[in-house]
Amino acid sequence: MDTYRVAQVAVPSGPFSLVEREVPRPGPGHVRLAVEACGICHSDDFFVSGGMPGVRFPLVPGHEVAGRIEELGEGTGGSGWKVGDRVTVGWFGGSCGHCTPCRQGDFIVCDTLKVPGWAYDGGFAETMIAPVDALARIPEALKATDAGPMACAGVTTYNGLRRSPARPGDLVAVLGIGGLGHLGVQYAAAMGFETVAIARGPEKAEFAERLGAHHYVDSTGARSVAESLQSLGGAKVVLATAGNSDAIAATVEGLTHRGELVVIGATSEPLGISPVQLIMRGRTVSGHPSGTAQDVQDTMAFSALHGIRPVVETLPLSEAGEAYQKMLSGSARFRMVLTTA
Repeated sequence: MDTYRVAQVAVPSGPFSLVEREVPRPGPGHVRLAVEACGICHSDDFFVSGGMPGVRFPLVPGHEVAGRIEELGEGTGGSGWKVGDRVTVGWFGGSCGHCTPCRQGDFIVCDTLKVPGWAYDGGFAETMIAPVDALARIPEALKATDAGPMACAGVTTYNGLRRSPARPGDLVAVLGIGGLGHLGVQYAAAMGFETVAIARGPEKAEFAERLGAHHYVDSTGARSVAESLQSLGGAKVVLATAGNSDAIAATVEGLTHRGELVVIGATSEPLGISPVQLIMRGRTVSGHPSGTAQDVQDTMAFSALHGIRPVVETLPLSEAGEAYQKMLSGSARFRMVLTTA
């Protein structure tokens, strides 16, 4: 009997344990992947803690998966995929295809979106089954450890910027330069925006400049974030990657007229924004989800073209618990990535 290893949690917020399982066969419309790398995203905690409805235990998390196709299930022969192809599976892990958003072509907000580690076992494993519509092709220029985080952190920041009203030359600010924001700054600069990085402390200015930022705003400085942005002419877009409602709300007055606040940093705390702040200057606030498999593929192609890479720290699958805790504590180098080599 062929077996493979998974890192699972048996109960909500429980410890990770390495367990052997029998290698599964992919069903119709699915493929089996040999997982090479899987990023650890802060949103994995929604599932590991049992905080999302419908989460089942034991749980195998992981939605920043990079690997190779090992086996094709029935009905996938005409999909264009073949055994050995390098692919990712991200937050978009498949859609139903028949709900109203899907019928409108808006698959990322499918009513029953299939997020790996929630709808089915995720990438904290040596092998994984995924729907064929979740696959994105990895460019040869990207290593698996780079491609995995692109399937969630990368596509979320990239899509948030390219679908915003900002155009080359516009002032665009990225709030936070952590796991999401350090990619957001790189994408903003590569898209031709006059890029502002906003973070806590003057010591991060040099790193922001290395990422491509033209300006740095220390949110703990004497001048408020909004004042700093207005001194630069006002931001057409603020990409809020920090999961802090107070910090997000503090950027609104830094938007120019018709400016847009694009929120991708997840938090359950309400935003302290008044209608007057939006109405008087025609500002908007939008929540931006991740992206489809094609969006992930676009993100990786753009990243390969412009030399954009996530800053990662890797640990083997056997140390999933340690890697997960490093992500939770914030002590990781932006993106923790599990490897199965």
